[in-house]
Amino acid sequence: MFGLDDLFRLIIAALIILPLTSIIRESGYYLAVTILGAKEKKLIVGSGPILFTLPTIEVRKYFFMYSWIEYEELNPSNRFWHGMIYASPIVGPLLLGLLINTLLANGVLEANMFWNTFLFYIFYYIFFDVIPVYLPDGQPTNGRAIFDLIRHGERSDYRKTRLEQEENSEDEPKGYTEAQEDTIENRDRDQQERQDHTDPTHKQTESNEGKGNTETQEETIENRDRDQKTHSDHTKFYK
Repeated sequence: MFGLDDLFRLIIAALIILPLTSIIRESGYYLAVTILGAKEKKLIVGSGPILFTLPTIEVRKYFFMYSWIEYEELNPSNRFWHGMIYASPIVGPLLLGLLINTLLANGVLEANMFWNTFLFYIFYYIFFDVIPVYLPDGQPTNGRAIFDLIRHGERSDYRKTRLEQEENSEDEPKGYTEAQEDTIENRDRDQQERQDHTDPTHKQTESNEGKGNTETQEETIENRDRDQKTHSDHTKFYK
């Protein structure tokens, strides 16, 4: 049952612990790009109107919603440095989480609701960061970005752009589900049937005649029908 204690825990988690762990995660990026010499870097906390700014930090009104980092494009010369950037929001929180967990286990820190919830969100972020998938908006998780670097030797954004270009260069886009493939096949078959129907040499039923034909094709069909009718009358007369 959800009680007052749970409500208090939810408020503390949403307004303090969640934004704190989010900042810790983004700080991993911040540290990595700083080591790589990024300029114009900025850690943005929250969303909405700006509350205040520091030299490289910007805090917004809804500080408990989202955090991200901005910096100039880096061009590390090898996969190691790209991997370092992708791994930084995983390794940093992981080391901090393990340190706090060790301090709690040894009684250096007192186990309570705050630290338990803090560790929960720390490992929550780590768990979803390491899953090697593409998110609904098309962006890769850090785990996926690292996987693409190791398996394919290229950044996920470069790989995605290249694959899209290859798909667009083909006659028919790929990557459809089975149901979508069936729909495409049915569409192509219907188009072919319509082309056959507009062919004046193609045998049609009365229900399909005169649909989607040019004026010349209509005249050809009418002449054909008239010849067929005349031939039918002749055979009937000589029976």
